[in-house]
Amino acid sequence: MSPHKFWIFMASLGLSACTVYTPARLPSGQDAQSTAALTKIFYRNQTVVDRRFQTAIAIDLSAALDANAVATLAVLHNPDLNTLRATLGIAEAQVFAAGLLPDPVFSAGIDKLLSGPDQLNNLAAALGFDLNFLRTHAVQKAQAEAGAMQVRSDVAWAEWQTAGAARLLVERIASLQQVQMLAATNHALAAAALASLQRAAQQGDVTTTQVQVVAVDATAAAQAANQAQAELAAAKRDLNTLLGLPVDYPLPLAAPLASVDLTLPDLEVLYTLATQSRADLVALRFGYDAQEAAVHKAVLDQFPSLSLTINANRDSGGNRLLGPALGFSLPLWNRNRSGIAFEQATRAMLQREYAARLLQTRADLAAALANLALDATQQHSLQVGLPASQQLATSSRAAASRGDVTVSVAAAAEQNFIAQQSQLVLTRQSRAEHMIALELLSGVARDQWGNKHE
Repeated sequence: MSPHKFWIFMASLGLSACTVYTPARLPSGQDAQSTAALTKIFYRNQTVVDRRFQTAIAIDLSAALDANAVATLAVLHNPDLNTLRATLGIAEAQVFAAGLLPDPVFSAGIDKLLSGPDQLNNLAAALGFDLNFLRTHAVQKAQAEAGAMQVRSDVAWAEWQTAGAARLLVERIASLQQVQMLAATNHALAAAALASLQRAAQQGDVTTTQVQVVAVDATAAAQAANQAQAELAAAKRDLNTLLGLPVDYPLPLAAPLASVDLTLPDLEVLYTLATQSRADLVALRFGYDAQEAAVHKAVLDQFPSLSLTINANRDSGGNRLLGPALGFSLPLWNRNRSGIAFEQATRAMLQREYAARLLQTRADLAAALANLALDATQQHSLQVGLPASQQLATSSRAAASRGDVTVSVAAAAEQNFIAQQSQLVLTRQSRAEHMIALELLSGVARDQWGNKHE
């Protein structure tokens, strides 16, 4: 094979391994948020989906969805999570790049003979290799692998948080539905009492002041009913947005299961679970490992950088020369001291960040346990007083039908009973939300804390 054909063959071989550029368009607004995407991905009746944060469940989109199903759909279909998961590809690409050999550098030149006794042009070629890779390859690969694991853990933590947010919204929607019904009933009672007093005022049986007092109560009841309806609509919109659905998509939800009292572990047990299981803490540890590798690489970079070059030459006299050349830096003044100082300072910062996260984790767990204890006390108090309030409302309604008390007095008793019911619903919602928050803070599902009461 002639030299000309050889170089053509080598160039063709190199180009054959190159990646071909292919353009990709941005998604449109309809692509970004559509129910078709949900149906395309998930509409397999009784499809079993297994996630790290819960047991495998069967999802049937033709039926009402419970909190676990909604949480799973949120993790799989949330637009922000899908964007975050795309960073996994970047991290994997960095790991791949860290394992590649650096390309050699080839150079060639010609010096045309202008005058002199020789008859030939001077030809020179050089093939250079970067030898620093042999020294830093291991630490660069370790840094890239730890960085990739950090990204995976960050994605897992974001999935865990998104699943918790979906479950919180399901609980909130269920509670707000009850609150809305109670507020509508309260509004109807207030409106009926106001109409009754207005008729009595026309007959001169009650004063205008009495009518105005009840009118103020009726206005407040109407505002409360409107506010409950607005909060319910907002919660439904938030859930659809979390799932990547249009805000007006009618998502069928199953009623939450009745809460079951748990034997809550103490703070130290939950703290140990959190340090072992929370993906954000795992991500910080992997990030610290990556920074350790960065410090190691900075220390290695203080030594001379080496390069090897193979030179070939044909001078104007026809002499053919071949020989190596070794190049290296002299670590006299710099010695990468600034790079080492920077990486060591970054490592110290990550140490403090991890310690601060541990302190915050313990404080958050303690606050969640305290909130749960307060919710339990308030719920017990409301449950104890509810039967007496219900009895008073029932007897007042019967007395009003006999004419023993006015309609407004009976309505006030019933409204008080409804207000206590609403407060009990909100307290149960608060307890459910604080329980979910405790799960999120501990990093594991509640069924891994201990056995339930029978």
